[in-house]
Amino acid sequence: MPIATINIVEGRTDEQKALLIRNMTDAICESLGSPIEAVRVIVNEMPKTQFGIAGKTAKELSR
Repeated sequence: MPIATINIVEGRTDEQKALLIRNMTDAICESLGSPIEAVRVIVNEMPKTQFGIAGKTAKELSR
C-alpha cells in the first residue's frame, strides 16, 4: 500500500487540496502500477508561522 505524505503551507482551498490528492493518487498508480484502492495520500497543512525560508517565516515573507 503506497502512502504519500505532502507538507504544504496553509492557504490552499479545499478544492485545490482535493485536486492535489487526486493527481498524486493518479501519479502513484501510473508510476507504481498500484490499484487506486491501495493508495493513501496524507496532506499536512502547516501555519505560515511554522515554516521558514532563509531565516524568516513564510508569514513574514508574505508567502
